[in-house]
Amino acid sequence: MYYEYKNILLQVLISISFALLFPLVYRFLRSRLNQQRLNSKGFILIIVWCGAISLVVCSIFASRLFDLVPLNLGLIPLFIAILYGGYKWGIFLVSLNMVCYFVFDDHITSINFLLHTGILVYPFLFHLSPYFLKDPLLGKTKKLGVSLLIAMTLIILSPLVDGYDISMLEIEQFAIGLSYVVIATLCGIMVLHVIEFTFEKWLLREQLDGISEKYILGEEKLQQVMDISPICMVSVDRDGLVTSINDRMMTLYQVRNPELKKSDVLGHPIRLFIDPLEEEHVSYRISQALQGVKVDQELVKSDSRISYMSTSPLTNSYTKEILGAVMITQDITELERLRSELGNVERLSLVGQMAASITHEIRNPMSVVRGFLQLMKEKSPSSLDHYYRIVMEELDRANSIIDDFLSLAQNRVSEKEECHIDRIINDLSPLLWADANLRGQTIELRLDDTAPKLMLNAKEIKQLILNLARNGMEAMGEKGQLMLRTKATATGVELIVQDNGSGIPKSKQDKLFTPFFSTKEKGTGLGLSLCLTIVERHKGKIILDSEEGIGTTIIVNFPASYLPKENEHVI
Repeated sequence: MYYEYKNILLQVLISISFALLFPLVYRFLRSRLNQQRLNSKGFILIIVWCGAISLVVCSIFASRLFDLVPLNLGLIPLFIAILYGGYKWGIFLVSLNMVCYFVFDDHITSINFLLHTGILVYPFLFHLSPYFLKDPLLGKTKKLGVSLLIAMTLIILSPLVDGYDISMLEIEQFAIGLSYVVIATLCGIMVLHVIEFTFEKWLLREQLDGISEKYILGEEKLQQVMDISPICMVSVDRDGLVTSINDRMMTLYQVRNPELKKSDVLGHPIRLFIDPLEEEHVSYRISQALQGVKVDQELVKSDSRISYMSTSPLTNSYTKEILGAVMITQDITELERLRSELGNVERLSLVGQMAASITHEIRNPMSVVRGFLQLMKEKSPSSLDHYYRIVMEELDRANSIIDDFLSLAQNRVSEKEECHIDRIINDLSPLLWADANLRGQTIELRLDDTAPKLMLNAKEIKQLILNLARNGMEAMGEKGQLMLRTKATATGVELIVQDNGSGIPKSKQDKLFTPFFSTKEKGTGLGLSLCLTIVERHKGKIILDSEEGIGTTIIVNFPASYLPKENEHVI
C-alpha cells in the first residue's frame, strides 16, 4: 500500500506544480517584457504552456494503481488549459495528450484509450470553454469539478469495463481508488483557485499600472503646461512644503540664488526661497489659502517690482478636504512701464500735434516779417546791410528749425520709388563737396555698384544723408576727411558715414537720437531724431559706433526685401 500512496502523492505534487509554475512564468515574462503590460491573450497563453508542461511531466512519471488503474493526474492541467484556451489551444493540448498516452502508457487498448485519455469528456469541455472566462469563480469551480469527477470516475471504472472482477479487490484498495478520484478533483479545484487568484491579482496590477501611467503622464503634461505658462506658479501641501513649481517661478527665485535648482526647492518650505521683504505677506496668504480663503489679483509692490498675486486652496473634489494651496504671481512691472510710456506718448503726441499747428501758424507771420525786411533793406543805406543780413539769417534758421520739427512730428504718408541709393548720393555730391571745401575738408565716396535697388523716398534719403554728412563735418576740424560708403549685404544695403572727428562720449551716445538732445552749442537736437524717423519709415536700422579722439561711424541698414504698404505707392 505504501507504494500506491507514494505514487499518488507524486502525481499530486506534479499536478500542483502547475499552480506554482504559472506565477513564476508570469513574473518571468513581465521582467522580459520590460514591465510592459500583458493582455488577456498573453495571460491565457501562459496557462496553456504551463498546462502543457505539467501534462508532459505527469505522463513521464505516471504509474499504475494496483496494476489496474493509471496514476496520471495530467488531466488536471489539461482540462484547465482547455477551458481557458478554447478550441484553438484545446486541439493542440488534446493532440499532445494523445502523443503522451501512446509514448508513456504500456497498456494500450481501445477501451483504455477512450477512458484513460478523457476523450469522452472533451466535447463537454469544448462546449463549456466559450463561457468559462465570463463565469464567476463558483461557476468555474463547478464546471471543472464535474469534468474531473466524470473523467477520474471513468478511469477508476476502466478495469470493470475491461472485464476485471471487482470482487477481488479489498475494501482498502477500493477506498484508495475512491480517494484518488476525490484527491484529483480537489487538486484541480485548488489549482483553479490559485490561477484565479493570480489572474485577479494580474488584473489589479494592470489597472494599477494603467492608473499610475495615466497619473504620471498627466503630471508630466501639467508640469509642461505650467512651465510654458507666462505666469509664476508654485503649489504647497498642508505643511507648507513645495510640491510643484514652474520654470517662471524658479527664474524668479534664482534672482537671489543663481545656483538654486528645482530639486532644491521641492519638499522644502516656500519661505526659504522668497524675498525677505515678501516673506511675511506670502506666508500669511498661503496660510489663509490653507484655511480655504481664496484671493484673486492682489496688487503687490516690492522694491522696483510690481505683480499680481493670487492664492487659492487645493481641495479634494469629492470630500472637499483641503490638500494644499497654490500661489500664482504675474509680474506686471514691464506692463506698467509700458502703460506709463504709452500715456506719455499719447500726451506727447497731443502736444506734438498742438505744437505742429502752432509752428505752422508762426511760419506765416515770419514770412511777412522777412518780406518787409527785404523791402526795408532796399530803401535803407548800405551801412545797415550787415544788420539786415543777421536778422534774415536768424529768421531762416528759425524757419529751418520749424521744418525739422514738422518733419519729426507729422506722420506723413511716405511715397517711395525703386531706385539706387548710389544715385541719390551722386546727386548730392556737388553740394557736399562745396560744403566741405568751405570748411577745408575732403569727402571720399566708395559706392558699391553691385548694391540692389531699394524702395526709397528720394527726398527723405537726401535729407538723411545731408544731416549725417553735415553732422560729421561739424564734428571735424580743418583737413578732416568724411567718407560715404555703400555696401551690399545678404539682407540689403548698408550706408556708412564715417568721420575722423573728436568722437562722442559714451555717456551721451544713448541719448543721441532723443529729440531736443544735442552735443552742439547751437544745435536743436532734431537732426538725428529726424534721421531715425526717416530710417524707421524705411524699415531700416541705424547703428552708432564712436570713440573719443578717433571719430564716429554711423551705419544705416536698408532691407532689400522691403515692399511698399497700401498707404505707400511706387513712383
